[in-house]
Amino acid sequence: MEYPILTATLTHIAELAKLFEAYRLFYQKEPDLAQATAFLQARIIQNESIIFIATDTAGRQVGFTQLYPLFSSTRMQKLWLLNDLFVLPEMRGKGISVALIERAKQHCQETLACGLILETAKDNAVGNQLYPKTGFELDTDYNHYVWTPAV
Repeated sequence: MEYPILTATLTHIAELAKLFEAYRLFYQKEPDLAQATAFLQARIIQNESIIFIATDTAGRQVGFTQLYPLFSSTRMQKLWLLNDLFVLPEMRGKGISVALIERAKQHCQETLACGLILETAKDNAVGNQLYPKTGFELDTDYNHYVWTPAV
């Protein structure tokens, strides 16, 4: 079965926000549908991300990926960060994640970007099998550092 991939617009927000909330709950975040809706609306209105949505045959949103633009100074080109990828639990194993990743890769080529990057937890068994299967290579040459401001 094929799952059409759409580019999110403001008309998709109500259903997308519920999908986004399921993603956030997966990562043990406090539910806040109103804030999730506002966050997604802002990303689309301000043209700060690209969100691709997978739909089933009834048009129901069953998965999404969100890309953020970055730039590579050394390559002097756009670079995309695949920041979010989520498929409803009951829809997993049907190739939807792969389809969303392939659409993200296509977008990277369409925008003449030099690459697509992502990160995932070392203990994310599913992701650590999925990403190499879709052409991503594990970067073992660089250390990844994070700074978080004190609250």
